[in-house]
Amino acid sequence: MDIFNIMNDDLTALTEHGPVFATMGEVMVRDMPADHERLERTRQVWISMAGSELTLAMMLSRLGVPSTFITRVPDNPYGWMLRNLAHEQGIDANHFVWAEATEPFGRFLYELGRTPRRSVVWYQRKYSAASRLDAGMVDWSKALRGVRLFHISGISFGLSTHSGYERNHILGAFEEALQLKPADCLVGLDFNYRGTLWSPAQCRDVMTPLVTEHVDVLNTTIEDMARIYGLDCGRISADRIVEGDFGQLEDTDIRAMMRQLIDRFHLRIVGVTIRYPDSHEQHRWESAAMENEGTFFRSAQVRPIVLTDRLGGGDTWNGGFYYGLLTEADPARAIQKGVLVGDAATRLKQTLMYDLPILTKSEIQARLNADATGGDRRTAR
Repeated sequence: MDIFNIMNDDLTALTEHGPVFATMGEVMVRDMPADHERLERTRQVWISMAGSELTLAMMLSRLGVPSTFITRVPDNPYGWMLRNLAHEQGIDANHFVWAEATEPFGRFLYELGRTPRRSVVWYQRKYSAASRLDAGMVDWSKALRGVRLFHISGISFGLSTHSGYERNHILGAFEEALQLKPADCLVGLDFNYRGTLWSPAQCRDVMTPLVTEHVDVLNTTIEDMARIYGLDCGRISADRIVEGDFGQLEDTDIRAMMRQLIDRFHLRIVGVTIRYPDSHEQHRWESAAMENEGTFFRSAQVRPIVLTDRLGGGDTWNGGFYYGLLTEADPARAIQKGVLVGDAATRLKQTLMYDLPILTKSEIQARLNADATGGDRRTAR
């Protein structure tokens, strides 16, 4: 693979018939002190939008892949703000479900930490309009027409449990979508366990049959698989992974966990991201992917990131990984390209403030070039 031209794809075939990537989920308003005060003391906040699935749609749209995002939002200024943001970024928002203006918009309060003080997040997402996206609300045959990859995050399925609903509304919408998606459309899922939404046991009850029966491409972390399923990573035990005491991982370790996932959940492809937090500002990053025939690709090396804001980093990697899957027909080339683009994109994203990946193809290509040559140059604009 020519690293120096990896982003120079002819996307004509992808742009002729509308969106080829679709995703659904919740978006939240993010409040962060603008005056560097504590949350309880600030009188000035920066407002931004944040959401796992929205980040993927934005990343792919910015890379030239036509994308659609589906959600349920209140018909009020925050809902309009999200619609406007989607339009600004070239994302199809024609399948938004509009709720009454009085319904809640999910929210979180974020206080950025610096060593030794960790960042703090306070979520307010119970009963959000998005958590009640349900079957019968979206014309899925129209929304998914021509789509080649349909994605959702495990976060979305935890919202019903978190809100105490009698049934899982978003799961109902997802199952309806699966019945109406194109036959050749892959289903992708970021496991994305959040302990603020549900317990490991509650998560297993919903996610195990869902992943086994419906998911083709699973993206996850070794920590989530160790915590939820007790999976070892080769010679590294699940307990050590959960405790963060796993040191250097060998290819055989990562392959062993990936093979377990492929066999257990009948997957076509699995992607794993691995973060090494040395401090609140200094992290190291790598990833790997494997397809069910055994083809495996891992980051060439563990690379450092000086963080500005880590939120949205994993979602940005997913977007870059899907870019590889959508622009390469050969599975081996697709996962290699996906890992390379995902790594470059997420490392750049995490130097930016706020969740959303405001990146360009040229920036990602320049990062890949610098990684390949071992040097950095100022990017011309």
